[in-house]
Amino acid sequence: MSVFRSAAFSAAMLLLAAPLHADAPTPTEIRNVVEDALETFNTPGMAVGIVKDGEIVHLSGFGVRDIYSKEKVDGDTLFRIASTTKAFTASALAILVDEGKLSWDDKVIDHLPDFRMFDPWVTREFTVRDLLVHNSGLGSGAGDLMLWPEPSGFNREEIIKNLRHLKPVTSFRSAYAYDNLLYIVAGEVVKSVSGVGWEDFVQNRILGPLGMGCYSGDVPDSALANVATPHGMMDGKLVTIPRNAIGGKATVSAAAGGMVCNARGMSTWMLTQLRGGEGPNGVRIFSEDRRDEMWASYTILPVSKSMREKDDTHFRTYGLAWRKADVHGHEVISHTGTLSGMQAYLTLVPELDLGLIVLNNGSNYGARTAVTNTIIKAYMDQPEHDWVKDYRDAQLAYRARVAEEENVASQGSGQMFLSLDAYMGTYRDAWLGEATVMRDGDGLRFSSKKSVQLTGMLEPYEQNTFIVRWDNRMMGADAYVRFETDFGGKAIGITMRPVSPDTDFSFDFQDLDFKRLD
Repeated sequence: MSVFRSAAFSAAMLLLAAPLHADAPTPTEIRNVVEDALETFNTPGMAVGIVKDGEIVHLSGFGVRDIYSKEKVDGDTLFRIASTTKAFTASALAILVDEGKLSWDDKVIDHLPDFRMFDPWVTREFTVRDLLVHNSGLGSGAGDLMLWPEPSGFNREEIIKNLRHLKPVTSFRSAYAYDNLLYIVAGEVVKSVSGVGWEDFVQNRILGPLGMGCYSGDVPDSALANVATPHGMMDGKLVTIPRNAIGGKATVSAAAGGMVCNARGMSTWMLTQLRGGEGPNGVRIFSEDRRDEMWASYTILPVSKSMREKDDTHFRTYGLAWRKADVHGHEVISHTGTLSGMQAYLTLVPELDLGLIVLNNGSNYGARTAVTNTIIKAYMDQPEHDWVKDYRDAQLAYRARVAEEENVASQGSGQMFLSLDAYMGTYRDAWLGEATVMRDGDGLRFSSKKSVQLTGMLEPYEQNTFIVRWDNRMMGADAYVRFETDFGGKAIGITMRPVSPDTDFSFDFQDLDFKRLD
C-alpha cells in the first residue's frame, strides 16, 4: 500500500450533524472512491464538500497536503481554485447590476476607454456580457502566455493593451473557445464601476459577508498554516510544483483563476448559489434574478459521443461563468478549475437542491472527475459504475495515441539550413514582447524577456526548425521554433507551436509571430 493510500485511510473525516439521505453515498463509499482515485491518478490529497437541502451534509479531507511534510488535508485546507474563481467575477458584476451601476449590455469601452480588440467593429460592439461567455472570436487560451506559467511579467494594464494584437480565429459570437484574458478585463470593469479593485470588492462584498474564510487577494500569514502544495508527475515521479504554490500575494490572473479557498468555504458558496444569492447566514449577496441570468445559456458547447452515452446528455451551454448541461434528466450547473498541481470541480443540481465541491492538489483530472461522477450519479439514483477504472482506461488509451504522435513528430534529421550563429538575435512579438536567441555553449538558448519561465535550449530538428526544451521540465510544453528567412537566407522571424497534442491550450505558442529586431 502506497504512502498516499495509507494517508488517505487515516484522513480525518468531519461528518456534520445534518443526516444523509437514503439516496446519498455513504461516508464509506465516498472514502473508498476518493482513496482509489488518489492512488490511481497520483494525487496526494483531496477535500470534498456536499450540500443538500440547504445544509452542509458532508465535509472531509483525505490524503496529504504535501508529500514531504505529510500533513493531512481537512475541510479547511486552502487550495487554489483556478477557474471556479470566474463565478465570483461574474457575481461581482451582478452586484453592480443589482445596484443599477452597470448593465450586462453596457459596452466595455464605456467603462474602459482603452479596451481594444483586433477588429474595430468588435471593439465597439463588445459588451460586459461578452466578456464572460467565451465567444469573442479568439482562439482557446489566446494570450494566456501573459498569465501562465507564473510568475507573469505582465501587469493587467499591459494585458488589456495587448488584446488588440490577438487575431481572431472565428467571427465574433459565432463559436465557443475558452478564454481567460477577458475575465481580467471583467475584473477591471468591476474596478472602474465601483472604484474598488477586484480583489477588495470580492473580499468585502462576497467572501467576507458570507464568512467563507477564502481569499481573492493577499492571503494572511495566519491562513498559510493550512495550505495544499501543488504536485505533478515528472519522469515517472511525483514532485511538487513551486510556481503554482499558494503564496501571500494576489496574482495578475486573480479575476480569471487566482482565488484561494477551501471545501468549507466553497460549500457556503454552493448554498448561496442554490438559495438564489442569499447566504446560509441570511446575508443576500445578489438577487435571484441575477443568479438566474448567470445560470442562463448564452453560448452553445459541443456534446461528445461519450457524454451522450455516459450522461444521457442532449445539450451543453455556457452561461455567465457557469457551464450547463442535462445529465440523466437533471439540469446540472458546474465549472472546473485547472492549474498544474491544483484542481477543482464544483457541481450544482438545483432540482435535487444538491451541490458538490472537489478540490485536490494533483495534476490529473481523473481524480476530481471520477469522484464527482460517483457522488453525483449516486444522488441521481444511477447504477453503480467504477468511474476510477473508466477514466484510467480512457487515459491509458489516450496516452498511447499521444506517445505515438509525439514519437513521429520528434523524428527530425537534425540537419539545419543555416549555421547556429545565423539564428542568433533579438526578436519581438506584438503582445508577448521580446525574446532572444543566444549562444549557450555549443547550442542556442531561447529566452523570453517578459514571460520569464519561457527559457530553454533549442534542439536542432531540421531545416530552419528547432525544438525548445524548456528549463522548467514541469511545464510539459516543449515547442517547435521555426525561423522564417528572407530571400537572402537571413533569419527574420519566428513562429512556434506545441510539439505534443497533449499540451495545455494556455500555452498558445501558435498565436506568436516574432519579428527580428537586429
